Amino acid sequence: MAGKNTNDLLNELAIHKNVSGFTSFLKILPDPDIVLRKQGKDISVYKELTSDSHLFSVMGSRRSGVRSQEWAIDRGSAKTRQSKIIEDLFKTKIKPFDLMGSILDAPFYGYAVMEVVWEHRDGLILPLKVVSKPKEWFAFDPSGELLLKSKKALQGEAVPPYKFLVARNQASYENPYGEKILSRCFWPVVFKKGGIKFWVTFAEKYGMPFLIGKIPRGSAQKETDALADQLEVMVQDAIAVIPDDSSVEIKEASGKASSADVYEKMVTFFNSEISKAVLGQTLTTEMGKSGSYAASQTHQEVRSDLVTEDKHLVEDTINTLIGWIWEFNFSGTPPTFTLYEEEDVDKVLAERDEILTKTGLKFTKSYYMKAYGFEEGDIDISETPKPAATPNVQNFSETPMAPKPADALDAQSRAVNTAPIEREILSEVMKIMEEASTYEEAIDAILGAYPTFELPALQNTIDRLTANSMILGGAEIESDQL
Repeated sequence: MAGKNTNDLLNELAIHKNVSGFTSFLKILPDPDIVLRKQGKDISVYKELTSDSHLFSVMGSRRSGVRSQEWAIDRGSAKTRQSKIIEDLFKTKIKPFDLMGSILDAPFYGYAVMEVVWEHRDGLILPLKVVSKPKEWFAFDPSGELLLKSKKALQGEAVPPYKFLVARNQASYENPYGEKILSRCFWPVVFKKGGIKFWVTFAEKYGMPFLIGKIPRGSAQKETDALADQLEVMVQDAIAVIPDDSSVEIKEASGKASSADVYEKMVTFFNSEISKAVLGQTLTTEMGKSGSYAASQTHQEVRSDLVTEDKHLVEDTINTLIGWIWEFNFSGTPPTFTLYEEEDVDKVLAERDEILTKTGLKFTKSYYMKAYGFEEGDIDISETPKPAATPNVQNFSETPMAPKPADALDAQSRAVNTAPIEREILSEVMKIMEEASTYEEAIDAILGAYPTFELPALQNTIDRLTANSMILGGAEIESDQL
């Protein structure tokens, strides 16, 4: 690079002020959202959409994916006392779930702004509260920096550092306002409301039978108007008094049911579009109303991806706040705010594994990760001393002297007391062994029933169970002979 001019390499050239266009002359970068631009409105128009019941419901479902998780402060390499200050702060002053709710506005509106109010406490500078603020009060400049549209600066003024937390959904240099889910819901909600309005009109018009009044030809207009008034009352009260030379015919609006289905299908379609925009998928629309287990699993995987994105957004925003606190008061690496989903342990599986582990069977590390959802680094399976070798079944038959009844029963009693769980599986394992013609066949059958077991541990267990059974059996025979 000797002799080369590197100034251009050190500077950013493709920026708004260097590109021709009206945005070069404005302090505020206009929101590039297509719907807002064509409607000539600000972001507050999206708040009106949430009055739609279906949209409100799926928005709550999207938020609950994160808010239902547990939170924790991961201390990492930070000192315990300093980390405890952060933990206490989130348990007392800052309400994590309220803060999460404010941050989770970002996917729907593109961005969310929270003001941090600080205070001096115990010799430290700590947040007193974090308050969500209306999004229409803020804008971004061409560099993507937050601006406050105050009375003294309608074109926006720069905000002080460490004062406003900003969460943005898939923001970019071209669009610092972030991608808005509600932008994708605008027209479905508008058309849906229009469809419901026409549907109600249709129901009023064709939901009730037509009443046709008949009077003699040549009747005065006054008499015609009087009969019309009577019919109008009859629609409400089903009662009317008319001259005896007049008649009323009731005519059903037959054949209109199929027309009503059009409105219902339209509302269902727009609800499906709203669900796809918010949740990423809708099972009933894409997979059919009957559905299937595989289809529901696919649907849940899509939701899981969105929950993961929202989770990262919440963690990154709150960790920014923790970073500010750390920068003001401490040194070193700060702790981190994390979200995790507390899953229920399969008690049946855990109890079964406990029973089989006590018999000498050994599970692999990969089994625990697969069966209980552990990740690499979560568990450490250390090698334990191997128990003394139990005589093989074949060696038992070669024993020159049979044990005395008292000794045999005592040995069996100790075996039962030290491994009480063996009684739980003894009958099942022995049944398999009795039905097998060879020792190897028995092992294969038990491995088929318990595929996660390691072969050496299984053989030792079979040997021990067989030996205990033979001891007890021999002891009982000798006892009977005495």
